[in-house]
Amino acid sequence: MSSSKGAATVRTPLWDWPVRVIHWSFAVLIPALWWTAENGEMGWHTSIGTVLMQLLVIRVLWGFVGGSTARFSSFVRGPGAVIGHLRSSGHEPTVGHNPAGGWSVLAMLGLLALQVTLGFFAGDPDDGTTGPLNHLVSSSTASRMTELHGIVFYLILAMIVLHLSAIVYYRMVKRDQLIGAMVTGARMMPAGTRGMVKAPVWRLIACVVAAWLVGWVVWVGAA
Repeated sequence: MSSSKGAATVRTPLWDWPVRVIHWSFAVLIPALWWTAENGEMGWHTSIGTVLMQLLVIRVLWGFVGGSTARFSSFVRGPGAVIGHLRSSGHEPTVGHNPAGGWSVLAMLGLLALQVTLGFFAGDPDDGTTGPLNHLVSSSTASRMTELHGIVFYLILAMIVLHLSAIVYYRMVKRDQLIGAMVTGARMMPAGTRGMVKAPVWRLIACVVAAWLVGWVVWVGAA
C-alpha cells in the first residue's frame, strides 16, 4: 500500500488490548458514575467507582510492565519536548502518545485516582450516602472530601473536553484520524516503523491480581 505521497505504508501495531479496553471502559464508566450520582443510585455508584479504581490500578501498573507504547517511559517527556511538539507546524504520526498527549494521560489518570480516593471517604452518614471508607475519617474531613469530590469531577470534565477537542483538531487540521487505532490497535505507518512490542500475558495477570487485592483491602476497610 502507499500514501498519497507515494511512500510505502504497512499496518503497524500501536496499542495492546489492555490499554484499549481500559480506555473505552473509562468512556463508559465516567458517564455511568455521573448518572448514578445524579439519580441517587449510590450503591451502584460505589460499585462502579470500585471497578474504576481497579482499572486505574491495572493501568498504572501496566504503565511500568506493559507493552512498549503503554509504558510511561515511552511517552512522558520533558517540557522542551512538549513545547517543541506544540510549536511544530508539520505532523508525523507517532507510535504511541506524542509528548503533549503523554502528559494529558498522566493528568487524567491522576484526576481519576484522586476522584476515586475522595469518593471512598466522602459522604454524609445522616442521609446514608457515604463512601465505603467514610467511617475512617471525621465528619468534617468527610465533608471537605465530598466538596472536593464535586470539584474534581469538573476538572475531569475539562480534561475530557480537551481530549475530544484534540481529536477533532488532529482530524480537521492535521488530517490524522486517531480514534481508529484505539479501536483496532493498529494503523498504517511508513514501512520500517517499529511498532508496539507486546508484554507477556503473565504480567497482565499479575496486574489484575494486584487490582483485585486493592479492591479487597478497600472492602475489608469498609467492613
